[in-house]
Amino acid sequence: MEGLKQKKVLLLGATGGIGAQLASLLHGSGAQLWLAGRDANKLNQLASDLSLSSDRFFQVDLADSTAVHQFTNQLRQLDFAFDIFINAAGIGIIKSFDKLTTTEMQTSFQVNTLSSFETIQAILPKMMELKKGLIINIPGILGKVPMAGAAAYCASKYALVGMMHSLREELKRTEIRITQLYLGGVDSPFWDTIDLRVQRDKMVVAEEAARAIWFLCQQPSSGVVSEMVLQPFNHQAI
Repeated sequence: MEGLKQKKVLLLGATGGIGAQLASLLHGSGAQLWLAGRDANKLNQLASDLSLSSDRFFQVDLADSTAVHQFTNQLRQLDFAFDIFINAAGIGIIKSFDKLTTTEMQTSFQVNTLSSFETIQAILPKMMELKKGLIINIPGILGKVPMAGAAAYCASKYALVGMMHSLREELKRTEIRITQLYLGGVDSPFWDTIDLRVQRDKMVVAEEAARAIWFLCQQPSSGVVSEMVLQPFNHQAI
């Protein structure tokens, strides 16, 4: 496994339940962190806890395309290549197909697909100059196995997976690696606004999900973990 000391890491979704735990793990391993998240208060507190300067964190609402453009323009102005990009952001809209609105579908794609596209497009040129780097996305298990009532989420995550498979083909002559993490149910604030009865006490805890991503950040230079699936023993709607 490769160490993380002095590795430049961009973490998108740093203020989420998994992201905040992951930021602490990466910081503790000596990584140089740049954080992006929606919740300004949580982001400021996390940056303070990790003693990050103001140029190391970005407040951005991924549902706002203008905010995403501004964020990615800031990334383009950085005069270095990130060693690792982790996309731990996402939105889950769970409702039956007949009640799903066009706006909700558009929001799902904006947050789960387009924001990742724009961020990677902004940082990839610098990675390409060095012909190395690591990109980790978290499509979730619904990016692999569909579920009733999750049309918007599944569509946007399947799109993310397809996009990254295509990009992997373009990067074959480089050492830029792409990893997809298919997480099952994780007990995090993600579920707070979702109207679905689930057994959160039987889910993977956020800290362990963060540790899985932390592990993936240390892949050996001689290989790549193309994908990993992490699910709880028993996760089902009741």
